[in-house]
Amino acid sequence: MQKHVLYILLDGLGDRPVAEFGKRTPLEAARRPNMDALARKGSSGVVYTVGRGIAPESDVAVISMLGYDPHKTYTGRGPIEVFGSGMSMENGDLAVRCNFATFSSDFSIIDRRCGRSLTTGEAKVLADAINSEVKLDSCPAEFEFRSTVGHRGVLLIRCKEGRLSGNISNTDPAYLKKGGMGIALETFENKVQAAVPLDGSLEAKRAADLLNEFTRKSYLVLESHPLNKERIAQGKPPANGILGRDAGSSLPNFTPVTELYGMEFAAMVEMPVERGIALLCSMDTVELPKATGDLALDYERRAELASELIQCYGGVYIHIKGPDEPAHDGDCFGKRRSIELIDEHFFGHLAVDLGKTVVVVTADHSTPCSLRAHSDDPVPLIVAGGGVGADGTGEFGESACRNGSLGEIDGVDLLRRVTRMVS
Repeated sequence: MQKHVLYILLDGLGDRPVAEFGKRTPLEAARRPNMDALARKGSSGVVYTVGRGIAPESDVAVISMLGYDPHKTYTGRGPIEVFGSGMSMENGDLAVRCNFATFSSDFSIIDRRCGRSLTTGEAKVLADAINSEVKLDSCPAEFEFRSTVGHRGVLLIRCKEGRLSGNISNTDPAYLKKGGMGIALETFENKVQAAVPLDGSLEAKRAADLLNEFTRKSYLVLESHPLNKERIAQGKPPANGILGRDAGSSLPNFTPVTELYGMEFAAMVEMPVERGIALLCSMDTVELPKATGDLALDYERRAELASELIQCYGGVYIHIKGPDEPAHDGDCFGKRRSIELIDEHFFGHLAVDLGKTVVVVTADHSTPCSLRAHSDDPVPLIVAGGGVGADGTGEFGESACRNGSLGEIDGVDLLRRVTRMVS
């Protein structure tokens, strides 16, 4: 009998030992009775989500963790987020992932995310101003800038005189484009970078010129916007600049997930990039219950939805953002609290038959609080239910999982191994 697969990625879960927790990681220091119970019932290991020595961005990591080799399929985060945001893109358009940020007048970066205080509603007001007031003329082109969630946004540029190429560098200095993929940097100059073409093509030069022009002109609009003046008066950092990264000029072509694993998948995801990936993999994306502002209640509702979906689909893929944001802020206590909330209110309210369902709990990447950035550290993994035997793992944590029977697994191979284990 074919078993069901509940595949749960906790964003940025992995970490390194921190002094505040007696050389334990935030996961190891957290109260996590429900995840520990799964660990005791199953087997554990660690996953190198994209590859050894690679500190991946979330999109590259998720693509790999769903079983697609990003070295062969990746075309940039920009196209995926544009698609996940409901925008229409054609090959030769330029799509860029963006962040609202706080700039000084010399384009030094004061805060990469506006103190995480920019609301989705405020971001839309600022995006509308950019769309109405900025005109690009380095070459004839049209653009749409769309805010998505909080400080995040996407930019789509269409050139009227020919195609554009995504083979350009980032204006966001925290990420390097290497081999076509976005790599998170541990150290960087905290200043807006000029986009440059990464090859000698006219298409790449046009794209770099247009992105640089957009960056300059959007700053002029945002710097004088009344909403930002109000934010300053309230003691908040202004959202007066746009950082761009991971440009692309075509959508990826993924094999449908049903062909890879012989089962239909539903996806429960929060962010446009994860939604874009799920849609491009031909998963059924399910609308999450409307957020209430009470994370405990929101996680409980998602657990109830997941418990219903697993009865209707061969697989359910769930991506939970929680631990990543406090880790980027260097807040190890906030990360521990996030993990405890997820354990109590999501895992504590899951109702699945472990005889018929294999539950996989892992992460898309590590985000050590000490770095405030993604790292190349492997992430912990537990696989329980569906006939998977217990290997004696006593708890869910980086150290315990490192000694588990599953050993070290490459992210691109994980789901294949799991589906073979339970078929």
